[in-house]
Amino acid sequence: MAKVKIGVFGAGRGTTMMNQLYEHPDAELVAVCDKYVPALEEVRKTAEEKGAKVTLYERFEDFIRHDMDAVVLANYATEHAIYAVKCLNAGKHVMSEVLPCENIAQGVELIEAVERTGLVYTYAENYCYMDRTFEMWRRYKNGDIGEATYGEGEYIHDCLAIWPLVTYGERDHWRNRIHPFFYCTHSLGPLMAMTGLRPVKVTGFGAPPDYASRMLGLGLSPGSIEMVEMENGAVFKSIHGGLKREPGSINYELYGKKGCMETQRYGKENLNVWMEGDKACEGTLETYIPEKFIEKEMASRECGHDGSDFYATHFFVQKILGRPQGEWAIDVYQAVSMGICGILAYRSFMNGGVPEAVPDLRDPAQRDKYRNDRACTTPEAAGDQLIPMYPGEDKLPPVPDEAYERVRRIWEADQHYENEEQLRNLF
Repeated sequence: MAKVKIGVFGAGRGTTMMNQLYEHPDAELVAVCDKYVPALEEVRKTAEEKGAKVTLYERFEDFIRHDMDAVVLANYATEHAIYAVKCLNAGKHVMSEVLPCENIAQGVELIEAVERTGLVYTYAENYCYMDRTFEMWRRYKNGDIGEATYGEGEYIHDCLAIWPLVTYGERDHWRNRIHPFFYCTHSLGPLMAMTGLRPVKVTGFGAPPDYASRMLGLGLSPGSIEMVEMENGAVFKSIHGGLKREPGSINYELYGKKGCMETQRYGKENLNVWMEGDKACEGTLETYIPEKFIEKEMASRECGHDGSDFYATHFFVQKILGRPQGEWAIDVYQAVSMGICGILAYRSFMNGGVPEAVPDLRDPAQRDKYRNDRACTTPEAAGDQLIPMYPGEDKLPPVPDEAYERVRRIWEADQHYENEEQLRNLF
């Protein structure tokens, strides 16, 4: 079969996927779309250096008509579901960056678009494919620790020092308009991918609001916690957000009926695996640095997030081609289940910690209840179901325009800042 022709929507985050497509033996980059012209100019330069023919677009309406088989969505995170449906309806396979959907209604629409078109949809939750988490997935699939009983996923990343870089001073940038609960799949996603288990109930807890950061244009809360009950009775704890810690933490633990696996904090690359033997509480402990076990050479080339960005893209291509490695791709049902756990956990948090049932949207009979459930923190998506970014937000003074203007000036000047104190001094 000829190479899969792929377009990328979003030339910022999408750069990583583009770099992989330039080198991939089964795919080629044919088009890129972004409203920010300087980003397109960077794509043009790189494509020329690579000897690739890439058509550039500023308007999605023009881009989607390009002769291509598939689209990688690397646009604003809260708009992935909206554009995924548009791409599917246009006959294009879709790989979506994080997030899968912003509200449950979008999740229903996305699932039904995939079912209706019969096209491939995969979710690029790259934290599932990092060396240690992917190895945990492989070993769980191999039965090394038995059925899951408890797990913890942790993704702590304080973005204050890079806020101008990631929001450009835009008041309505998606990062300024969602609670961390909605961004849960870096912490919860790997646990769900490893085990293949479906969530059935979630309870949410939020960190106290950070009023000082709000005056810089940031969201109110630095962190969120979900306690998720899975279909087999196991419980997963997911914690994520901008809690104060350097370096950030990417950490996972998974307990089973025959043993456990855990990563190590503070940059340690080891994975620890304990497996119980024939006698209770006796067994073997392995501590080692995992090696890549699929397409090691290609995955070891310079690419983002410990090579995991390669796997998300590679498995998308393999899924389109109907090859066995495509089975490692995260499908639409699992993606939406990962995402709506955060949406429902926020409702639980707002209601004082009352657990929320997580619907199984694989089942068409459960979808009607949520088909018009648009509740979220973004006005355009929520309509008359808009919810606050934090309980009691309406009682706080609005963020001054000057905060966003200063962030934009810093971004435009490409100033260097390394920590909170330096950033605050710039203001």
